[in-house]
Amino acid sequence: MATSVTTPPSLSFFSSSVFFTSSQRQNLKPLVAFKPNSLKTSTARPLAISSELATLPILSFTGEKIGETYLDVKAAPPETARAVVHRGIITDLQNKRRGTASTLTRAEVRGGGRKPYPQKKTGRARQGSTRTPLRPGGGVVFGPKPRDWSIKINKKEKRLAISTAVASAAVNTIVVEDFGDKFEKPKTKDFIEALKRWGIDPKQKSMFLVMELSENVVLSSRNIGTLKMLTPRTLNLFDILNADKLVLTQDAVDYLNGRYGVDFEGEAEDEEGEEEEAGGGEVELVEEGVAADENPAPAE
Repeated sequence: MATSVTTPPSLSFFSSSVFFTSSQRQNLKPLVAFKPNSLKTSTARPLAISSELATLPILSFTGEKIGETYLDVKAAPPETARAVVHRGIITDLQNKRRGTASTLTRAEVRGGGRKPYPQKKTGRARQGSTRTPLRPGGGVVFGPKPRDWSIKINKKEKRLAISTAVASAAVNTIVVEDFGDKFEKPKTKDFIEALKRWGIDPKQKSMFLVMELSENVVLSSRNIGTLKMLTPRTLNLFDILNADKLVLTQDAVDYLNGRYGVDFEGEAEDEEGEEEEAGGGEVELVEEGVAADENPAPAE
């Protein structure tokens, strides 16, 4: 004998018990069993920061492969990586805004003190000033005024955004040997030929990260509009995301692994450095005081 299965009505505004009669309300059964939040088991996974390990080829100045190296930096989880990088780039771009745009309101525009024409008997709309926003040369309604556009981002979050961007660009990253002493004189043509030997199209956007910049390298590369030459001091998120190719030196790879690796403890190092600087200042003051006592100034 077949049994019929009745499906419970869906929860909606009109399925509330308010719309049932007293006899129907007695036969109602709870559709959902209530369970307090304190008794529910949490299924959310904790936020974990993984390490992205990538193997990169090392090219000589002539374009030959001479070895391999590893890029091991932090990377945000896939479900939050996009949000972290987006917040980092928005913070950089917004903090660059000077916020000096300013317009004049009708109270700040010069002139307009006299009433243009009589209030009545002209057949025209009444006007109290020639500097009204409704007329040319008048003030601006709701125009921009000087303001501070800067927003705050945590140091660890900013560092994670940069390392996540570097990890995602590993597929378009190559490592070259140090070429600071390869340019005997500034010449853009020689630098373009080096780019072609490394397999980089000069028309593509490329970003170089080196530890030190020689004068000949700077002068040879500054006329290439698609190229950015950065150091650890000028490394930023926008240039990483905007580049089609990332070119690193071996020293730059070691810097990224140490600065943006999983084992980096920058906060503790910064605090120790501040304490040492404070202690050193006190010692200098004490030594200066002792020296002043031993060699007192002659009395006038």
